[in-house]
Amino acid sequence: MQRRRDASSSPAGFIWGQLGYAAAEVGVPMMEHAWHNYKLYAWGKNELRPLSQRPHSGSIFGSYDLGATIVDGLDTLYIMGLQKEYKEGRDWIERRFSLDNISAELSVFETNIRFVGGMLTLYAFTGDPMYKEKAQHVADKLLPAFQTPTGIPYALVNTKTGMAKNYGWASGGSSILSEFGTLHLEFAYLSDITGNPLYRERVQTIRQVLKEIEKPKGLYPNFLNPKTGKWGQQHMSLGALGDSYYEYLLKAWLQSGQTDEEAREMFDDAMLAIIDKMVRVSPNGLTYVSDLKFDRLEHKMDHLACFSGGLFALGAATRHNLHTNKYMEVGKGITNTCHESYIRTPTQLGPEAFRFSEAAEARALRSQEKYYILRPETFESYFVLWRLTHDQKYRDWGWQAVQALEKHCRTPHGYCGLRNVYQQEPQKDDVQQSFFLAETLKYLYLLFSDDSVLPLDEWVFNTEAHPLPIKGANIYYRKAAATLPASNAS
Repeated sequence: MQRRRDASSSPAGFIWGQLGYAAAEVGVPMMEHAWHNYKLYAWGKNELRPLSQRPHSGSIFGSYDLGATIVDGLDTLYIMGLQKEYKEGRDWIERRFSLDNISAELSVFETNIRFVGGMLTLYAFTGDPMYKEKAQHVADKLLPAFQTPTGIPYALVNTKTGMAKNYGWASGGSSILSEFGTLHLEFAYLSDITGNPLYRERVQTIRQVLKEIEKPKGLYPNFLNPKTGKWGQQHMSLGALGDSYYEYLLKAWLQSGQTDEEAREMFDDAMLAIIDKMVRVSPNGLTYVSDLKFDRLEHKMDHLACFSGGLFALGAATRHNLHTNKYMEVGKGITNTCHESYIRTPTQLGPEAFRFSEAAEARALRSQEKYYILRPETFESYFVLWRLTHDQKYRDWGWQAVQALEKHCRTPHGYCGLRNVYQQEPQKDDVQQSFFLAETLKYLYLLFSDDSVLPLDEWVFNTEAHPLPIKGANIYYRKAAATLPASNAS
């Protein structure tokens, strides 16, 4: 396939390295297939239904024309050097992307990590002020959600009226740890590039609430009431409802050029408590992170928690102390367990959640846990562990995943998730998630790329795999020339 590009001809020239065969010859064609079919059947809509060949209106962003796949996938196109496709997406964002006339209740968390995060990465890559303006436009639409007695934001905000609320199911009107705790990277960077301190102030308020509140056994429950500042039900998880809060503690420290010592201390305290209270090893030697409910371990691990293998390893590699070896051991162990959850299925793709009992290890036991929706978390850990160790097995595991995706998830018109990974010929779910382009294909591509492509000592990846530059280490940080006084930043 004649698609090789060099730095001089690629808009990603500054991050272009010598690519491995699989990245150039598999990652790029997979991205092209996903993008071209989205363009053909769902352009400007949020996501594609490949089997139906129409837009997916049931996505988290509904039927509004927000172009979630465009905004989410554009930095992957840029990294891959797909210039024509990148320009198509950029032009759509410039002409069409706006939240001004959208009367929708949007998830503050999802809108931040996909839209704000995506725009900020594109601004860092290109210096194009349009992206900075769009990122600020979206962030400003989210700000009414922060108007609570504690400063802990609500989960949902109507971008037209500014009315905000929490999910009805979330523990008596609580906000969710993984959602309000996953704003720091984007909002801190947005303050730095705009010169407006307001965004950083908002996330610093969240940080202080979480620092000062009493934590049961050193752990963070998943629910916090934004009115009272008190914890909801005692449920702790490194998977759904908790996951990316812990990720953003470590990465806020990294993003700051390792000057935000408060973030690193909070990360270490949290991880040591999780290792003590929630990390366990199965009878056959598989390391996993259990959920904890009311002091009782539920020996279940979410696919979402598979990112934590890379997180522990990154924590080990970036500060050498008494915990370094333990972090790396746990990180490698979790990544291996997530790989086992994949290879113990006929499809070689992992379930949404898997359990550990006398009957089974690293296996889904309930029908509602057996699906795979093109998730990236396991591949994310392969990528991070590869960059940190250069152990060939992580590339081998990634190659297995590429082959499994091509065999089971590829359709003539895009990629779909699977309803049951334990079936030889599983039914497809007819959804090409925007995060498949933003995260899954990006991490697999970078796994086979040279270390000079987005080096980990210059970039941190937000929880949607949008790379943000590290202050003091990356010439693309693009900090604003001057900072507005706080009194003007409202």
